[in-house]
Amino acid sequence: MNPIRSILPNKITTPLRLSLQRCVLALLLAVLLLTLTVDAQPPGSLDTQVRRLVAGQRFDFTSWEIQALLGKLAHALAAPQRYMTEPARRDFFIDYLWLVVEIQRLDAEIQQVYVDPDVDDPDAATVELRARLAALRAQEGARQWLAEAILQEQTATILMDEGFGALGREFPPVSAHFTPLPLLLVVSPRDRIENVLSLDLRHGLDVAQREAIEASTDATQDVSSLVTGIGGLAAYPAMLLESSSLNWVAEVTAHEWTHHYLTPRPLGWYYLDDPETRTINETVASIVGVEAGRKMVARYYPEFLPPEPEPPPDESLEDNDGDNDEDTDEQEAEDAPPPFDFRMEMRETRIRVDELLAQGRIEEAEAYMEARRRDFVANGYNIRKLNQAYFAFHGAYADEPGAAGADPIGPAVRELRARSPDLRTFVSQIAPITTLAELEMLLGEGGG
Repeated sequence: MNPIRSILPNKITTPLRLSLQRCVLALLLAVLLLTLTVDAQPPGSLDTQVRRLVAGQRFDFTSWEIQALLGKLAHALAAPQRYMTEPARRDFFIDYLWLVVEIQRLDAEIQQVYVDPDVDDPDAATVELRARLAALRAQEGARQWLAEAILQEQTATILMDEGFGALGREFPPVSAHFTPLPLLLVVSPRDRIENVLSLDLRHGLDVAQREAIEASTDATQDVSSLVTGIGGLAAYPAMLLESSSLNWVAEVTAHEWTHHYLTPRPLGWYYLDDPETRTINETVASIVGVEAGRKMVARYYPEFLPPEPEPPPDESLEDNDGDNDEDTDEQEAEDAPPPFDFRMEMRETRIRVDELLAQGRIEEAEAYMEARRRDFVANGYNIRKLNQAYFAFHGAYADEPGAAGADPIGPAVRELRARSPDLRTFVSQIAPITTLAELEMLLGEGGG
């Protein structure tokens, strides 16, 4: 017997009954996610002291959850997307993203006026622009819940096709909400790269406030910290950054759903307990997000699907020893310095930092990271701070080479995916795993 059905009245139409069932399931998952908190810490612990430092800057998850769940419930009771054809849904969602494009463009135009030193009264100069922006924001607010419902159902269809279903629907239900996201304070020891503490801070802290929090944390605790923005968060519904990129939105929706799926399983349940577990979890979510996101765009918005990334050149091929001379352009191209590859440069930086820290050369490692940060900025990557905390956060996303450096977790997870016939098999095999040793054992047994 379906326990969800047993608590619903009998005299309810089938569509409404399905909507209510989804809402009850959503509420249960939200409660589960909110209860996944760490144990109380001793008064003198790092966790307690840092929490005191940022006590007035924490994000209010309880209020956010109540508002988001009430909004989802209200929309689910009407569910106007049920009465729309698939082409109408598609057009509505594309129009919503174009509305976001215009909002972002107008917002950037207003900000530019405020930073222009030649504008004496930016308030007066932007009256009309701000009125137009307010009108667009009102349109966005009126359409947002329906746009989210379309995104959720299209993503759910792909996940069902991949085998992630129970009782005739995807489980848990896909639920996402465009919203200003909290910032994240990440703390790492100085003598190694490890995310020992992550705290959610309120949205909207400016750069000066972020720098002040980092400086206070570093000075009082002798740690490395970073206040960083995020693109999504696996609350329930998932918190998504407002974006006009269809491919990014599709990917992040599937990514955050993967966290929801893993929550009651060992890989999700012990997410906060061990850095290895966190890295495996995030890498799995990234892989599912990329694959499911591409499939969603390919099915519903094929004209927006980017080409598959080109594979790296095969370095095993020998040079052509033929008699034909290369022309001048080709010779000049060979002589030119290679383009700046962000991921590979970041990977090499992480490897060198790990080496220096392993040797106890902390100050040298920190000076090296600052020098490398300047190199990244010079090549167009505006990294505000490159430190141990930066690598502790970004290194957890090891689906591609980069900030994870030589960490073997990323390649091991990718190897398991390569051996798996489909996403469902891949996730099912890795969901009970929480350590690299267990993952390597599974690969040794021929997992996949």
